[in-house]
Amino acid sequence: MSDVRHVLVLPDRDAAEEAAEALRERFGVDEEPRLVRDALAGEDDAEDAQWLVLLHDDEGRLAPRELDEFAGEWDGWREEP
Repeated sequence: MSDVRHVLVLPDRDAAEEAAEALRERFGVDEEPRLVRDALAGEDDAEDAQWLVLLHDDEGRLAPRELDEFAGEWDGWREEP
């Protein structure tokens, strides 16, 4: 079993929550994706924070290219962990 992780960067909390739900529906993700607020250095306003969707892919079945396209649907992207 490998420790494959994917990080999707999304513009706001609503987008992150919608994407997390869609991950389960579209890709059959069993484990609940983790949502994390990623405030940029020096930013105090929560509205300006990006949100990360973290998910484990221990079986390595999620294709990075598909996740890139998926995140793009919410004006986001996939980061290399």
